[in-house]
Parts: sequence; C-alpha cells; structure tokens
Amino acid sequence: MRIEIFSALAMLTLTSYANATTLGVSVSNLDEFNSTLLRGLITHANDAGGVDVVTTDAKGDGELQKKQVAELVARKVDALIVLLADGDLAAQLTPIAFGAGIPLVYVNNVPANVLDLPPNQAVVASDEKQSGFLQAKEVCRLLNGRGNVAVLIGEPFHAAARARTEDVDDVLATPECNGLKVVERQTAYWSPDFAEAQVQEWLTAGVEFDAILANNDDMALGAIRALKHSASTKDVIVAGIDAIHPALEAMKAGELAVTVFQNAAAQGAGAVDAALKLAQGQKVPRENDIPFELVTPQNVDQYLANSQ
Repeated sequence: MRIEIFSALAMLTLTSYANATTLGVSVSNLDEFNSTLLRGLITHANDAGGVDVVTTDAKGDGELQKKQVAELVARKVDALIVLLADGDLAAQLTPIAFGAGIPLVYVNNVPANVLDLPPNQAVVASDEKQSGFLQAKEVCRLLNGRGNVAVLIGEPFHAAARARTEDVDDVLATPECNGLKVVERQTAYWSPDFAEAQVQEWLTAGVEFDAILANNDDMALGAIRALKHSASTKDVIVAGIDAIHPALEAMKAGELAVTVFQNAAAQGAGAVDAALKLAQGQKVPRENDIPFELVTPQNVDQYLANSQ
C-alpha cells in the first residue's frame, strides 16, 4: 500500500503497488479522534491489499479542504473519502466529485446535503441522535433528574455538534429529567484549551453547575483541567463523547463520569469498504451507521483495553 500525506506545500510518497486502487482521503484535521479514524482507515486499506491511500489534512480550513479535494480529483483517484471540516461544505464538494465521475464517501461528519447525494456517493457515520442522548440520560440518572448543567459545544456549523446539543435539550425535556436546567452553553471548538478557558471563565464568574456535558472528550478533558485548578471543592460530573484513550484513562482515574464510544476505526474501515465498492460500480446504501455505545466506570476496562 502507498500512503501519501500532503498539503499545499509538501508531499510524502511511500511505496506503491502496480495497478492499485487509489483512494484520496481528506480529513478536516488530525485531532485525537480523527487520527484514530485515519489509522483505522489505513489499516483496513492495507488489509484489503492493492490499495493506495493519498491523505490530505485541511487543518480545519474549509477552503483548504475544497482545494485539496480538487487536487485529489485532478490526480484521478478512483474514489474519495472526506471527513468534512464543515458539513455545509459538502454542497460544493459533491458536484466536484460527481462531475469528474469519482465516487465519494463522507465519513463521520454527515453532510448537510445528505438527502441529495447522487447514487455514487454515500455516508459512513454514527447516528448522532444516539450520542448526546446516551450521554445526557446517564448524567440525568447520576443527578437523579435535578441540578444545573453547562454544555460545551463543538463547532457551530458542525452537524455532530448541533445534533449532540439538541440531544441534550431533548433529554432535559423529558418528565424524568426536566428538573435539570442548562445554566450555560458556549462553543469551545472541540478544543481542550478553549474548553478549559471557558470553564475557568464560568468559575470565575461564579456560575454554579452540577455537571458539564461536552460534545466531545477533548473538551471534557479541558473542563477537567479547569476544575482541578479551581478552589471549589464541589464535585462536578463531567461527560464527554468519543471514548478516546486519554478520556478513558481519566475515567479510570475517577475524573470523567461518562463518555460515549464512537468507533472511529470502524468508521474509517467502513468508509474504505464503501469507497471500494463504489469504485467497482457496486451499489452502497446512502447512509451507513456505526452504533454508539455508553461507557461508564462500570465497563470502562473493556474499552480501555482496546483503545490503543
């Protein structure tokens, strides 16, 4: 297998098989979760045999991602796999790939135009109606349905961030959880540093909360750092989503109460399978689901053992 990682300025080329199927992969950025997804994708492509992988990193920049996808199309890859920097960007990428006759698989971040995708395009992701729901229901259980909660949102235009936040609102509207009140919600851009700063700001302002629900584990870890630096002795429940290894370690240490396993490696592998089928002219369902799973201190060991 050949793996190439390139940006607008640099390109690295490794070994190649002759007559291999070439998959062009564009990731929004290489944070902990996306890196896990990419490793799973590459491992599965390697196991498939005769597959070359060309990978670009958009570094969170939608315009750069659009340019990189156009470059992959110009290289005449056999299929594209895209982890969107912005769900709305798909409206521009879909016609680029379709016009060139190149199959396209969106992975992880469901595109805003999902219902309008042509037959040679598909989505491999986890149903976000499950993620925030599982997270919020467990927090509700831990708080016995009463208390103040704060919400850390990923990115305003990211489909997963919107869905996970709406899931929290839906759970809090149920009779058994309507004693919970959202006292703060702010965007922290999936970042532990932004999350730490935001939680510190809440603490400095005297905002009182019993739980913090973060749209992902990185932000949950940032919240934990802020709480550690706080003079308050109040126990705050911190919940994340994704079950990345550092979050599982934090749960084992008693710092993180809840996370939800999103199988990044399985998403990457599923995207490879879909892309290869489409490249061979086979039909693939428009939406392909990789289920979420609730992770708590009671079952964390099984996820920790498989997280590296």
